[in-house]
Amino acid sequence: MSILRSTLIALSKNHLLRHFCERSRMGSRLSSRFVAGLEIDDALKVAESLNEQGIAVTLDSLGESVASETEARQAATIYHQILYDLGERKLNANISVKLTQMGLAFSPELAEELTASLVEHAHATGSFVRIDMEESALTQITLDIVRRLHLRPGPSDSVGIVIQASLHRSRADVEQLLGEGIRIRLCKGAYLEPSTVAFQRKTEVDENYIRLSCILLESPIYHGLATHDGAMIDAAKSFAAQHGIEPSHFEFQMLYGIRRSLHRRLVQEGYRMRVYVPFGRAWYPYFMRRLAERPANLLFLARNLFRA
Repeated sequence: MSILRSTLIALSKNHLLRHFCERSRMGSRLSSRFVAGLEIDDALKVAESLNEQGIAVTLDSLGESVASETEARQAATIYHQILYDLGERKLNANISVKLTQMGLAFSPELAEELTASLVEHAHATGSFVRIDMEESALTQITLDIVRRLHLRPGPSDSVGIVIQASLHRSRADVEQLLGEGIRIRLCKGAYLEPSTVAFQRKTEVDENYIRLSCILLESPIYHGLATHDGAMIDAAKSFAAQHGIEPSHFEFQMLYGIRRSLHRRLVQEGYRMRVYVPFGRAWYPYFMRRLAERPANLLFLARNLFRA
């Protein structure tokens, strides 16, 4: 892993720098490349625009590791409002939720209670809740909660999970989740993890991503392949074509603000495309992880910073 990426990930956890950036006009200006705005309505406008281009959306109210039940319930209320608005506006969109935002760090029971309510709301409005994956220390408890939510009568088809190809355990997790009929969003992983739990070389992560994506494509369940890597996309397209897998059987997923021309090209080619659209005032950790994933984004931001 590069020194630059490690530094950016470390900075994403710096509370003083976060406090400064999230309250500065310059910080808000720079983050706008990857963050749709500060309020729900900002994100809904972006979702409407993407839907008009034939692109589905996942909305994420930014924030993680809340410290109190009050904060967790406030975060859940925002998501309930999003689900209500998605139904009212009839948008092709769903939501992504981090369990630490629902209080996982201090009360797994509260996190499960709040998330279950969101899943039930999503089921009632024809939407879907994707449970995001966080650091590897939370992988097992996240999987356990999603499995219990999936077993509840009624809304089992309204909850899914994220699996990170960077982790050694992910193949076993994928196989177990598929056996239980749970929808998966496959990504490479944005967290700095030790060699005991994660691959350290990009080539290893790439190989595992392709291996897992092929397993997902062959399953009868609808999954999402989240990547901006052209080689990963080409590998999935080639595997699907060789095995007679229709483009409607899966979707590609990418982040708001990254490779926008590729979003449109995949739609033109007949593939399903979903863009992950984050919004909110607690944008700093997410923003720094995006820079860490692709340092070329730093050059883009520098050019825009000094643009007249």
